[in-house]
Amino acid sequence: MTTPLLAPIPLLERSKMPFAALAAVVLLAGTPAAAEGWQEYSYPDYSVAVAFPAEPKIEITTYPIADGVKADAHVYSVTQDNAVFKLTVADLSEAGTEESAAIDQAIKLMSKGGEIKVNIPHRVRRVYGRQVSIAQADGSRSLAAVFYYKQRLYQIEGTSLPGSNATAEAIRFQQSLMFTDEATNRAEPANAGDAYPAGAGQGAGRGENRRGRGGENGDGRRRRGEAAAPAQEQ
Repeated sequence: MTTPLLAPIPLLERSKMPFAALAAVVLLAGTPAAAEGWQEYSYPDYSVAVAFPAEPKIEITTYPIADGVKADAHVYSVTQDNAVFKLTVADLSEAGTEESAAIDQAIKLMSKGGEIKVNIPHRVRRVYGRQVSIAQADGSRSLAAVFYYKQRLYQIEGTSLPGSNATAEAIRFQQSLMFTDEATNRAEPANAGDAYPAGAGQGAGRGENRRGRGGENGDGRRRRGEAAAPAQEQ
């Protein structure tokens, strides 16, 4: 039995997507070619797991969090002919940066020279952040999400390169991120929709990723075969 590559899309988001666009995302992500090679990699030190289409390159670097201020960061990435998949985890424990400022700075850096098409609240399980879609100046398109959690910045980007048609793969990558503990970065109220920080309600709708986890492989990694479509661009 083949596992579907797209999780059920919330009714709110489906109602805002033209049928042809939604069908194209489902069909592209559901082909055997799209599934080949994808595997989930878990990073327990950061309480996070994410699916890559190949073994990711790991780089220790710095991340700019303010003018002249940088934080230590780990970058996990795979570059292919048609797309780039990248997860950045930056340690902000000594930066004294508030969540809203850290996330705004991340989105500003990602969209420099491009145009933000979607910028909406997002969450994975009980961790809240932002989801963005960016049309870059070079013709590429980035689908990304940013979270401030446990004094770290988590930034996941799937980029379809110019002249390619890797949007389905970029969606799948961005939506594969999963926080592996049960903690939260909010004091959750009775109405979960009120748990977003002030000013985080820009844009229409919300992106959510609350999928359960699959079984482990023998090497401790997990396979993932699901991705949800982002909100329709304005």
